[in-house]
Amino acid sequence: MHAPYGEEAEIREVTTHEALQMQRVGSPVVDVREPEEFADGHIPGAVNVPLGQLESGLHTHPEVVRRALAAHELRERPLVLYCLVGGRSARGAAALRRLGYANPVSLAGGILAWTENGHPIAGQK
Repeated sequence: MHAPYGEEAEIREVTTHEALQMQRVGSPVVDVREPEEFADGHIPGAVNVPLGQLESGLHTHPEVVRRALAAHELRERPLVLYCLVGGRSARGAAALRRLGYANPVSLAGGILAWTENGHPIAGQK
């Protein structure tokens, strides 16, 4: 894993406990990994929007928008992004910030930290 640089360094990272608390109060959780990775196991309740589609697709993704109640609200509410270890999610959060999203955060350590801390995984084969 590389250290964040540039815009990625300015993105707030959250712990697995913080991410879980944010999800419980309604913050969408977005898995920015590829669909195959998502299918191998993901955070329960997360939606999959691969990093390559994030800039053009998050505000129109039906499941993300449904959870945010309205697309305009989505830009204002906290969003938790994650990947395997945190690099792609930091890049995705930086991209969302450039697009005007107020509070995208990255899960520190990604799904590996999530599982290491004993949190459940959905969709495992």
